[in-house]
Amino acid sequence: MKALLSQDPGGPETLSLQDITEPAAGRGQLLVAVKACAINYPDVLIIEDKYQFKPPRPFAPGGEIAGVVEAVGEGVTGWAPGDRIIAVIGNGGLCEKVAVDAARAYRLPEGRSFAEGSALLLTYATTIHALLDRGHLQAGQTLLVLGAAGGVGLAAIELGKAFGARVVAAVSSEEKAAAARAAGADETIVYPRAPFDKDQSKALADAFKAAVGPAGADVIYDPVGGDYAEPALRAIAWEGRYLVVGFPAGIPRLPLNLTLLKSCDVCGVFWGAFAARDPAANQAHVEHLFRLWEEGRIAPKVTQVFPFADGGQAIAKMAARQAIGKLVVQVAN
Repeated sequence: MKALLSQDPGGPETLSLQDITEPAAGRGQLLVAVKACAINYPDVLIIEDKYQFKPPRPFAPGGEIAGVVEAVGEGVTGWAPGDRIIAVIGNGGLCEKVAVDAARAYRLPEGRSFAEGSALLLTYATTIHALLDRGHLQAGQTLLVLGAAGGVGLAAIELGKAFGARVVAAVSSEEKAAAARAAGADETIVYPRAPFDKDQSKALADAFKAAVGPAGADVIYDPVGGDYAEPALRAIAWEGRYLVVGFPAGIPRLPLNLTLLKSCDVCGVFWGAFAARDPAANQAHVEHLFRLWEEGRIAPKVTQVFPFADGGQAIAKMAARQAIGKLVVQVAN
């Protein structure tokens, strides 16, 4: 079978399509014929050895898949060949077939495409955990979303609106602002590209404050980091919650005196560890997401589908922070 492999640390250009041995379904596993694999920012980091997990090489990136069950391993019940599934697997999704732990698999609802299904779990499950468990978002509160046109950003807009919040979306271009408004954002702000000097940082903080209003943002959802973090924190409300989701713009250094002055919380969001430590709570979140999906209150925004051989181009576009919504690689028809 074919797989898009990382053999040495480096960028997307180092990936190569190669033949490898087909896996088997071990105990507790499903053998899945992969149809679609969504691309996320961890795919950029993992092939450069900059992610918190470093799988042994060679390996295929791609942590979020949709496909069809081909075989059922020993001890697995409730699944049969031909079933359509989605799963978050960490890496290995840019392969024609992959063995998946049955406990991490969910049924893809009828009428939903493989591309759409592959783009649901990681962004929305991360975001529902962030907003409810870490951010304690309540109806009527103000949610400021940075990087609001990316996969997790659009998920945060949709879920924020579903939970009754006023959502302010911060993005880097007018095109991305339009995508944020289409997802339901109440207000958008277009920020310049970092790095920022002291005056530029203050100007951005003032812009955030004007957008969220005099009371500040009750919850700030930050999947960007870098020089955007401190200006956003300066716009937080009294006893607000600042959610640390990711760092494509770099790991920021926050002045902790701001947390004292606002009596606010800075909260890390590590969905993968949460799902492993509290699978029942994660399962409840996923079931909630499926209900919202069925009701049409959320919907993964797949904006571009790449052929399997061009999977590296999808990762490169993600690395360049050019993606709006979700990028998906079509592994098979």
